[in-house]
Amino acid sequence: MQFHVDATCGNARACTITTAHSTIQTPIFMPVGTVGSVKALDMADMTDLLDTQIILANTYHTYLRPGDETIAKLGGLHGFTTYPKSFLTDSGGFQAFSLSDISKPTESGIEFRSHIDGSKHFFTPEKVIDIQNNLNSDIMMILDDLVALPATQERIKTSIQRTTQWAQQSIDYHRNNQTKGIGLDQNIFAIIQGGTDFNFRTQSAEELCAMDYDGFAIGGLSVGEANNLMYDTVEHTTPLMPSDKPRYLMGVGTPEDLVENIERGVDMFDCVMPTRNARNGTLFTSFGKVNIKGARYKFDSEPIDPACDCYTCRRYSRAYLNHLFRSREITYFRLASLHNLHYYLSLVKQAREAIIAGKFAEFKKDFYARRQSE
Repeated sequence: MQFHVDATCGNARACTITTAHSTIQTPIFMPVGTVGSVKALDMADMTDLLDTQIILANTYHTYLRPGDETIAKLGGLHGFTTYPKSFLTDSGGFQAFSLSDISKPTESGIEFRSHIDGSKHFFTPEKVIDIQNNLNSDIMMILDDLVALPATQERIKTSIQRTTQWAQQSIDYHRNNQTKGIGLDQNIFAIIQGGTDFNFRTQSAEELCAMDYDGFAIGGLSVGEANNLMYDTVEHTTPLMPSDKPRYLMGVGTPEDLVENIERGVDMFDCVMPTRNARNGTLFTSFGKVNIKGARYKFDSEPIDPACDCYTCRRYSRAYLNHLFRSREITYFRLASLHNLHYYLSLVKQAREAIIAGKFAEFKKDFYARRQSE
């Protein structure tokens, strides 16, 4: 992987990441394709209509179904899905956290039962890399120990100790594999933990950033803490991360979260919010949210957002989207998801342009002003 900082504006950064499959200009939002598919969309939508350069898939879900060995036999994620650009694969640690009633972290890994058939499985740091080698993703995330917030000091301390131990095992295993010709084009990111405690975040960042990783993520946020605590934690953590490697904030978030954390030095984001909200009737626009199921849109001939040039806004009205949603037509899910993802991708592209122009503060001010004008 090649990484270059193209411009900065305050702490905000515009960078270029080059993998074996694509060139990614940051700040970037990565659509979530958990099982190898972004819900309601196909790979032609991702490449031709949205021009994405990277999407996210999940190790836990693809391991359970159809199985990482099956995917390997069919050409890895790229061959299996036909998506020609980059994949980032999450390690499955978050799923173990979110499905905590059927999982249990231990010192050596995470024991869990399949949410599909109840079968028992055990993820170790090494096994998670083996799975991602089979998936042949461009960026692999290591296994980490994630905790819900608020959490006790003792639980956060344990999380950091485990995450650091697993990170050392992971990087040693991956680099050794590469000497054998395995995973040569794959990159690996570590995940900084520590809740919202600045001392723990400092400890985790210092321990992990001393290791030979290709990039670093901030994990364990947007899991129940107040927004201002998330922003403060990111602002504290990014200066502790290497300036010559990508910085990824996992699972975040709203358009406001993207703008605020770009300002704090984050390069990469992912979240299910744009597609999940689309399916539930909430559409993102330059002036705020539109609840398309509302009766007020029944006769509205305007596009979702007159300032948007996405496929949906170029062709269809709010009234038509309102009708499709109320009729529970499958077409609605595609058109709404296309719009919301286009909005997110356009937002980070505009942020990049503002950083390069040295006008990020003006961009942020305009972003909020437009939301208050409606």
